[in-house]
Amino acid sequence: MRPKRRLLPAAAALLWGFLLRMTAAQEGIIHAYGNGTPLPSKDYCMLYNPYWTTLPTTIENATSFSLENLTTPLCNLSDIPSPGITNKVVAVSWGTCEFLEKAKIAQKGGAKALLVANGSLQFPPTGNKSEFQDVNLLIAFMTNKDLRDMHQTLGNNISVKLYSPPRPKFDYTMVVIFIIAVSSVALGGYWSGVSELEDMKAVTNTEERETKKKEDSLTFTPLTVIIFVVGCCVIMILLYFFYKWLVYVMISIFCLASSMSLYNCLAPLIGKIPCGRCRIVCGSKSFEVRLLFIAAFCISLAVVWAVFRNDDRWAWILQDLLGMAFCLNLIKTLKLPNFKACVILLVLLLIYDVFFVFITPFITKNGESIMIEVAAGPFGSNEKNGGNLVEATAQPSAPHEKLPVVIKVPRLIYFSAMSVCLAPVSILGFGDIIVPGLLVAYCRRFDIHVGSSIYYVSCVIAYAVGMVLTFIVLILMKQGQPALLYLVPCTLITVVIVAWRRKEVKKIWKGTSYQMMENLDSGASEENVTTDQQTVRQ
Repeated sequence: MRPKRRLLPAAAALLWGFLLRMTAAQEGIIHAYGNGTPLPSKDYCMLYNPYWTTLPTTIENATSFSLENLTTPLCNLSDIPSPGITNKVVAVSWGTCEFLEKAKIAQKGGAKALLVANGSLQFPPTGNKSEFQDVNLLIAFMTNKDLRDMHQTLGNNISVKLYSPPRPKFDYTMVVIFIIAVSSVALGGYWSGVSELEDMKAVTNTEERETKKKEDSLTFTPLTVIIFVVGCCVIMILLYFFYKWLVYVMISIFCLASSMSLYNCLAPLIGKIPCGRCRIVCGSKSFEVRLLFIAAFCISLAVVWAVFRNDDRWAWILQDLLGMAFCLNLIKTLKLPNFKACVILLVLLLIYDVFFVFITPFITKNGESIMIEVAAGPFGSNEKNGGNLVEATAQPSAPHEKLPVVIKVPRLIYFSAMSVCLAPVSILGFGDIIVPGLLVAYCRRFDIHVGSSIYYVSCVIAYAVGMVLTFIVLILMKQGQPALLYLVPCTLITVVIVAWRRKEVKKIWKGTSYQMMENLDSGASEENVTTDQQTVRQ
């Protein structure tokens, strides 16, 4: 019997991968300096929308303004202090009113720029440009931590210069994400092939084989695939309406699943080491001490990420590490029995991805896609009401929490030989690795049964080409793309062409390995099994 109870967690896990959207943003530098002797100064990062305001590209061309740090959220004209804010840069807290309202009040007071301090710099101010036609001052986000550090370092009498250095022509983050994605797909597919070989070696022991299949893999049939995609849609809708609570459920699931996945990745490697095999006995069971240390390490890594997940400086490294292990384990564990199931899964998820990114903006009242709302959360996408952009309220429930659904690499902006900005980030959804990875894994298993490696190698190359195509469109369009829109056609068409050239279309469509297993259960002779194993070894 198939472990159907694992379908819902798998659906929730795989759903995460489709929450991919990059928001148009531009990094800027706040050069702050005090009035002491010698003149102290320090640079801070801000994020603004380049479609609303242009800034000078060098500090020499930037104008100096006094900084007025207001303790009020600036939601009323009465919040303006009596000395006034004319020709000043105003820093305000993330309050209960929309930042557009803050900007209008600051502009009426004569301010030159508005800095909104909040908990993260992952998303810039967004909205329709028509809503800001009457607003001429700069609107930018900075972190509460930087604002506090600015006053602790430079005092209360501070002046600032705001500018935006030009972006580097070469974005190294795309190379890093490309390497992570392609290596994860290739390793996950290869690992699935190794697992298939182990199953075949144990094929003469029916009880051992059935136990291994139940514990180590979850097989998707075409019907299961359809139910799975419907489950993804349901989870997406639930996240859209109940994000505030479900985000913590998803974070908890990620910690549990990623720590188990990391253990599953490290344990086989540790098992290859011949030394350090001492065991401890607990009741009727015994455990290797080194595996217990590995388990403790994996759990500790997940706990550290959970505690410091909102630290933009280094928490992304742990998230990427745990995410890669998560993807590798799912690619190895979720097995598609034939190419027919692969086509159904990839095509349905492609339609799902495109629908929730491009179609839902025409359905929702705020004109934003459900995918973006869920991926960004209330803080990132900003809540809207009646078509007006509204700032999410500053609640103790931390509305800026993000789902751990992506591999992300921050882009560093270098100025004066110092790294200033760690925002925004280049991101790739887990699903853009896992879903094509399931096809690559099937190709690897099919290769084992037909005695070749052409399907696996071709599919990995096709995935790499699809990633390059995604990056090219991303650069040309200057906005986030649903990567499956390019990965699915590249991989599926490549497999079909290879199968057609090898005259194996019918065989790969129906599958071979699981049919072989069924034949063995029906009473196939051990001689045929031995012949199959010898063929695989050859």
